[in-house]
Amino acid sequence: MFEFLGEVTDRMRFKKIIETGAKTAISNKNVLEKEIKKWIDSPKRKLMQLGEAYYIGEHEILERKREVIGDDGKLVEVENLPNNRIVDNQYAKLVDQKVNYLLAKPLTFETQDEKYLEELNLVFNAKFHRTFRNLGEDSLNGGIAWLYIFYDERGKLAFKRFPPYEILPFWKDADHTELEFAIRLYPVSAYEGDKEVIIHKVEMYTTDGIAHFIWQNNSLIPDVEQIKTNYISTTDEETGETLVFNWERVPLVGFKYNNKEIPLIKRVKSLQDGINIMLSDFENNMQENAHNTILVLENYDGQNLGEFRRNLAQYAAVKVRSSEGSRGDLRTLTIEVNADNYKAIIALFKKAMIENGRGYDAKDERMSNNPNQMNIQSMYSDIDLDANGIETEYQASFEDLLWFVNVHLVNNGKGDFEDEQVNVIFNRDILINESEAIKNAVDSMPILSMESIIAQHPWTKNPQLEMERKEKEYQKEQQEYDDYRKNFPNQLVGGKTDGKE
Repeated sequence: MFEFLGEVTDRMRFKKIIETGAKTAISNKNVLEKEIKKWIDSPKRKLMQLGEAYYIGEHEILERKREVIGDDGKLVEVENLPNNRIVDNQYAKLVDQKVNYLLAKPLTFETQDEKYLEELNLVFNAKFHRTFRNLGEDSLNGGIAWLYIFYDERGKLAFKRFPPYEILPFWKDADHTELEFAIRLYPVSAYEGDKEVIIHKVEMYTTDGIAHFIWQNNSLIPDVEQIKTNYISTTDEETGETLVFNWERVPLVGFKYNNKEIPLIKRVKSLQDGINIMLSDFENNMQENAHNTILVLENYDGQNLGEFRRNLAQYAAVKVRSSEGSRGDLRTLTIEVNADNYKAIIALFKKAMIENGRGYDAKDERMSNNPNQMNIQSMYSDIDLDANGIETEYQASFEDLLWFVNVHLVNNGKGDFEDEQVNVIFNRDILINESEAIKNAVDSMPILSMESIIAQHPWTKNPQLEMERKEKEYQKEQQEYDDYRKNFPNQLVGGKTDGKE
């Protein structure tokens, strides 16, 4: 339970009013409406939505139409030709590769204060890890992901993702490192009588709490159901009075994919579309049986080509005639579809997509037989470089996130850890040659500490837990040794008699 005693103090790091400059900007309703309207149709937001759409398989190929050259030389849509729309979602595979490479394994925290470490592990538990992994998907699809820090109905510190395309941030600096306030625009289903309607709600997050609006006709209308809320509310156990508080900072932390906040889809969209088009065209050409073969007619005994096509499809035969010295005939000119050409082009697209998206090819020839660690590192070089950049951005965001956690711990009487140094370790899920890694760990024993060797061992999942297990094993062996010496004092111990004869 989040407990407060007395009034707000500097120690609690909360304040009830926002800075004068921010208040002036926020109070200008017309300016905010213009900014929201401009942002809704902005290319940046559309790119965020596009990344999310491509990840779930809603690709541009699904809107494709078959067209041919019409009588006037212009393209016209036709409906009697095969129009396959195949999605080979290499983009989603690329996103999953990056997310699982960097975030599949739980984070490890290192700090000198054991009490602080214990509290951090309670806050950043398995539930947080699941949220954080999904946050990685948002970061890649939208260029930046947003984590909201709040207290749930039980008074527990909790975390929630906001989709990137729902958040319009207002930064204090050009480098986008410090948030002044933020707008969230999101749809909600409601009913007007028996009719379902979509209401677009707007939430403004400031250090003064959350202001609620309805976005209607490009205007902000106060939400009569909920005009303003505070981030934290609690009940004074002595007086029964409801106390409300706000964070000193806006409780939204952005996790950037890169410093430019450019989504991954911008790098690889044309390549993904090329793969889809090639596969769709190949199946179209394979299904166009009558079009793969050009039919040459001489003296056809019928009215028109439509009737000829119908007879050919229905009876698998047509009638021709000979008259006035001209002999009827039906000949074919066959156009073969070369599957190898499509296969080669698709392979080039996929390779280019891996390189431009900075992923890795799990079917790389270097991974055949028993690859050494150098070959594995070579295969992972591109994704590793990209992960380095992502980790740099995430480390900076974690500093902001830890500020809220530290405030939470102070106000719950867990301790003041603001000055404690914390290392956040991203445990990458990289394929390794286990035999080689174990041998290197054993060879390093005279140089490195046992704790460092255990942390680098490929079978170690939790270094701290493994160290505790080692300590218990040592204590057990020591106890057995002491018991043995006590019960058998005259037995040889280490080649000498122990005790008096």
